[in-house]
Amino acid sequence: MTEAWAPGPTDDVGVVARTRRLDHDPDLLAIAGGDGLLFARDRCGFAGRGTALRLPRAQADGVLRSIPTDDDVRRSGTGPVAFGALPFLPDAPAELLVPDVTVGRDADGTRWITTVVSAGPGADERHDALAATTLAHLPAAPTPADGPGSFEVRSARPPEAWTQAVATATEHIRAGQLDKVVLAREITVTADRPIPIATVLTRLAAGYPGCFLYLVEGFCGASPELLVGRSGDVVRAQPMAGTVPRSGDPAVDARRTAALLASATYRHEHQVTIDAVHDALLAFSSYVDYEPEPSVVPLANVSHLATSVEGRLSHPPASVLELVAALHPTPAICGRPRDAALALIASLEELDRDRYAGAVGWTDGQGNGQWAVSIRGAAIDGNVARVIGGNGIVGDSDPPTELTETRAKLQAMLGAIVRP
Repeated sequence: MTEAWAPGPTDDVGVVARTRRLDHDPDLLAIAGGDGLLFARDRCGFAGRGTALRLPRAQADGVLRSIPTDDDVRRSGTGPVAFGALPFLPDAPAELLVPDVTVGRDADGTRWITTVVSAGPGADERHDALAATTLAHLPAAPTPADGPGSFEVRSARPPEAWTQAVATATEHIRAGQLDKVVLAREITVTADRPIPIATVLTRLAAGYPGCFLYLVEGFCGASPELLVGRSGDVVRAQPMAGTVPRSGDPAVDARRTAALLASATYRHEHQVTIDAVHDALLAFSSYVDYEPEPSVVPLANVSHLATSVEGRLSHPPASVLELVAALHPTPAICGRPRDAALALIASLEELDRDRYAGAVGWTDGQGNGQWAVSIRGAAIDGNVARVIGGNGIVGDSDPPTELTETRAKLQAMLGAIVRP
C-alpha cells in the first residue's frame, strides 16, 4: 500500500498511475468489501482498495491532473480517481481519497483496473503486482454467523420533540422568513457484535437496485438522488423532493402516487429544488433544460418526485467538484433561502449531520465524475450505526405526517442493518 500523503502547494505528487482493460466482469461489491471504497449503480461504477493519496477538497482537481498516467482505456473514470463523502455543511473541511487500486465498469461493458504506485524505478513491476494481488485476493465475504445477534434501536430525540420542531418550522415559513427547510432525525443502532458493512451493502444492492451504492470510510448507503454528473461538457442532475411511503399494496400505492403528483404542497417543494439546480448549473453552461413534468421514482420503501436536468457546459468546462460546490446543499436537503434554512436547522434539529445529506461520489483527472446526495445512509463504526433521515418542511406541512415519512425513509438502512 502506498503511504497516504497530504500535498502542500509545491509538493511533487510522488506517484504514477496506470489503467489497463480487464477481460472479465468485476464484482464491485466484492472488491470493495467492508473497508474499501464504492460508488456504483446497476453493477456499473467503481470499487477501490487502499489509500494512495488523501487530498484536501480544494487541491483534488489539481493533484489528479498532475499525476503521470499511462491509460490504455481513455474514458471518463479512467486514470486516477478520487472518492469522497463531503459533509453537509458546505464550509466544513473535507478530504478525497485516491485508492491504491480502482476497478471500474461502464454501462457499455468496458472494464478496467487502475493502479497508483510510488514513482521511480520498478514502477511497472509494482503496478503488475498490485493489480494481480487485488484481483486474486478479494476480501472474505461475511457469513450470516459473523453478524450480530441482537440490536438496540434508539431514537436520539423523542418523536414528539421532533414533531414540535416541525410545527415551529412551519410557523417560521408562514411568517415569510423562508420558503422551505429540511429537518432530520437520528436513530442509533447498537449491536452485540460489529455490524458487517459488506453484508449491509449486499442487502441494499438487492433491495434498491436503481440507487447509487456508496462506501467511504464506514459511511455507506443507497442514494436515489444524483446531485450532479459531468462527462466531458455534458452535465446532468436528477433532483428529488416530495415523498410518500409505499405500502406494498399496488392499489394503495397507485392512489398515493396519484396524490403525490396532484399535491400542491409537494409540487411546490419539488419546483423549488428544480429551480435552484437549474439556476446554479446555468451559471456554468451554454444551456440547461429540464423535463416539463416530474416523474415518480418508486423505491422499495418510498416514492419520490424526480425531474431530470441536462445541459452543456461552457468551455473550458467546470470540473464536477466545482459543480458540487455550486449546487450543495440543494433545497431538497437544506431548504430555501439557503442561509435562513441553515440557521433554522442549527436552531431546531439538535444533531450533527456530519456526512449525512452531503455529497458522495468520485472525480477523475479530467474533472469528470458523479456525485449523489448522501441520503439513505449510515455511519457504521464497529457495533454502532448512526442512521439519519429528514423531510422537507413547507408552510402547510403536517407534523405527524412528516414523522411517518421519516420512518419510511429510515427503514431503508434500518432494514439492511437490523437482521438478527
